[in-house]
Amino acid sequence: MQCQNLLEITDPSWKSSCLSAAALKSVWRERRGSSASLDLSGVWRFRELLPAPQSVQNIVTLREGNTPLYELPQLSRVTGVLRLYAKHQGMNPTGSFKDAGMTVAATFARQAGYRWVACASTGNTSASMAAYAARGGMRSLVLVPEGKISWSKLSQALDYGALTCQLRTDFDGCLHLLQELVRSAPVYQLNSINPFRLEGQKTLALELLEQLDWQPPDHIIVPGGNLGNSSAIGKALMEMLDVGLISSLPKLSVIQAGGANPLVRTVREAGGKHLVSVQPETRATAIRIGNPASWEKAVKVLETTGGMCEQVSEVEIAQAKAEIGAEGIGCEPASAVTLAGLKKLLRQGFVKSEESVVLVLTGNLLKDPDYTMEFHRGDLFKGSPYENESARLNSFRHPPVVLDAALDAVIQTLEQAEKSDPTHPNG
Repeated sequence: MQCQNLLEITDPSWKSSCLSAAALKSVWRERRGSSASLDLSGVWRFRELLPAPQSVQNIVTLREGNTPLYELPQLSRVTGVLRLYAKHQGMNPTGSFKDAGMTVAATFARQAGYRWVACASTGNTSASMAAYAARGGMRSLVLVPEGKISWSKLSQALDYGALTCQLRTDFDGCLHLLQELVRSAPVYQLNSINPFRLEGQKTLALELLEQLDWQPPDHIIVPGGNLGNSSAIGKALMEMLDVGLISSLPKLSVIQAGGANPLVRTVREAGGKHLVSVQPETRATAIRIGNPASWEKAVKVLETTGGMCEQVSEVEIAQAKAEIGAEGIGCEPASAVTLAGLKKLLRQGFVKSEESVVLVLTGNLLKDPDYTMEFHRGDLFKGSPYENESARLNSFRHPPVVLDAALDAVIQTLEQAEKSDPTHPNG
């Protein structure tokens, strides 16, 4: 390994397979009605384009994948984009897109005979890894930055039995220490630098295109943290084009928080030639990463698909999260950067209203309920540099109302709500 770059799995047999694109589509469609364990997984259902374990007995699955593709009628009206969808990976077993990759990575860790698997995490990876390790009869070690992780995500890792270490550093410091650890102890690393993780995460794109009857959207927009997900989706799109499953590539764009924008700066300041690291700061904890491991792969995906990289503010993220919630589906803060980014790309003319757009929502609303409660109570930006700007979000807030337990009080409150918003779309 002279180049020191991340490993990537390729298999020439996928392109030269005896199965045609039409045959693959037919096989995958038939498996949707199967009750076999592998076919119930929205990842392993696409196993012809995945690395094959030595035995199906090694496969660790929690029936991941099979996540919904939602139409977004209210947000179509807000943005003017007529064909707007959300692929909600927060509907995976542990509540985030990480499960699609973890089932494959945990399978190959188990096959290799590892007793311990480990990850550095801002939350979602730790929850997913701990669940799949437990399911596969392995033990898990989680390194998380102290005080910079949602308690909801941390509670998952604890419940699934992980040995959890809160380190006095940020995510990048946790990852650096983990890389030292795996060189010194028989521990298998399951961060997104693990190539098997990215193979599993590819299936998000396969399932998405199947849901769209193999008609590629014009744009796919994803949040940008450690950049493994955008790399995996891009890899899948290029493989689907090679195999003949699709006839054109969607533009894949990556959106980051303004306070955690290393890819944006890498593209704008360094032309994508070298990484511009940052000291990350954002309330969207899942993407609070300043030194993303997969930045080179992400740059390649942007170049190959003709996508854009953009950043959005904390207030823009909060508003977008509330607007997605108003669709009745909800997401964690990091997912909401996709909608906020779409609005910017529309203003710039990069996305046009007549085009089709898919927003990838990476995490469930319940991943960070503190953020949601603080937002609706008006406390999210209190005492911060964003406090004055956030006043424009008041119309999006729905704080709980404390009343006496009296019918008249409830009726009066109901009438006041009706008068204050008589045009509510669900009214």
